[in-house]
Amino acid sequence: MTKFFDPLETRSHAEREADLMAALPRQVSHAQTRSPAFATILHGVDGAAINSRAALARLPVTRKHELLERQQAARQASAAGDVFGGFSALRFGAHMPRVFASPGTIYEPEGTRKDYWRMARAMHAAGFRPGQLIHNSFSYHFVPAGSMMETGAHALGCTVFPGGTGQTEQQVQAMAELRPAGYIGTPSFLKIIVEKAAEMQVALPSVTRALVSGEAFPPSLRDWLGERGIAGYQCYASADLGLIAYETEAREGLVLDEGVIVEIVRPGTGDPVAEGEVGELVVTTLNPDYPLIRFGTGDLSALLPGHCPSGRTNARIKGWMGRADQTVKIRGMFVHPGQVADIARRFPEVIKARLIVSGEMANDSMTFQVEAASSDSGLDQRIGAAIRDVTKLRGTVELLAPGSLPNDGKVIEDARSYK
Repeated sequence: MTKFFDPLETRSHAEREADLMAALPRQVSHAQTRSPAFATILHGVDGAAINSRAALARLPVTRKHELLERQQAARQASAAGDVFGGFSALRFGAHMPRVFASPGTIYEPEGTRKDYWRMARAMHAAGFRPGQLIHNSFSYHFVPAGSMMETGAHALGCTVFPGGTGQTEQQVQAMAELRPAGYIGTPSFLKIIVEKAAEMQVALPSVTRALVSGEAFPPSLRDWLGERGIAGYQCYASADLGLIAYETEAREGLVLDEGVIVEIVRPGTGDPVAEGEVGELVVTTLNPDYPLIRFGTGDLSALLPGHCPSGRTNARIKGWMGRADQTVKIRGMFVHPGQVADIARRFPEVIKARLIVSGEMANDSMTFQVEAASSDSGLDQRIGAAIRDVTKLRGTVELLAPGSLPNDGKVIEDARSYK
């Protein structure tokens, strides 16, 4: 069995940089030609001249909220408007087998190229190999996570059991009977499955590895799984960009994927920061179907010095270190300040609202605090139903008297422990 997924992982820094900077001007020019949004955003830019990181850094950063705003504007302008806000180079038809939705709502296209989301590399680093069965417990509806992992597994030469989310006892039964080589999904759900298996007194000896994503993977949970014979590795990916970085057996940061150009910039700006300084992760993808140029993820991270001890030569990031804005990820789902406002607007009694996320990662909870002019007996229940409708998550509602919440402009407070 080969240690590396392909020769790209062990290129010299000079060779990789030359290849990326040769691909960059082609991708910028392609985005200007095939993506109406980037034709506008990059108007007047000579795409052929964007052939260095310094030139790239002079381009504007496009953030997720701008993508959402352009999508919403296009849909409101016309019933036949571009649902992707002009960012996709593909249109409905044979070259776009699926469309997915992320909270917001933001729509993302899926193309037909093999391993479209480039997830096979992360699976290989986690120890999965051709000919194995993988139990995939990412969601298969609305969001692309299930398809992202399945297409990567197929590219790697693996068979997939589409477990999806929920139905914990059935998940345990399927694992016990099918004996998959490992699990792919959120780390918190894997913990729930393992605990349920112990409760049911069902052994899962075949599940010895896991690739997890969608939420933080603290060392405490990694060690907990290791004590039960499961080597868990994390990867960092998004519905917009596919794979961004992945963990190796060295356990020293996350190695960048070979199909992206990553910058760390000062939050709120497009200015790159020095190596080791924490900033917002900005990604330029080389995906021609969805050519996002300098896409601001809103996530905080930092570049690590040197190379990965595993022998992979690409740069590494420290991992997910929080959000550059107030958007948070709860149980694998993003929750945006706009969603908090959407919930509050549904109730005339609500004066002000704040969402507080608490607990430890993999066991987090959210409390929706609202100042209300009146508090009839059913208000908290109706707000709770709206929370589920808007965020697809459950939360506790706490009704407060007017003037109780701080006047600090904060809509979402992440009070979780990241130990």
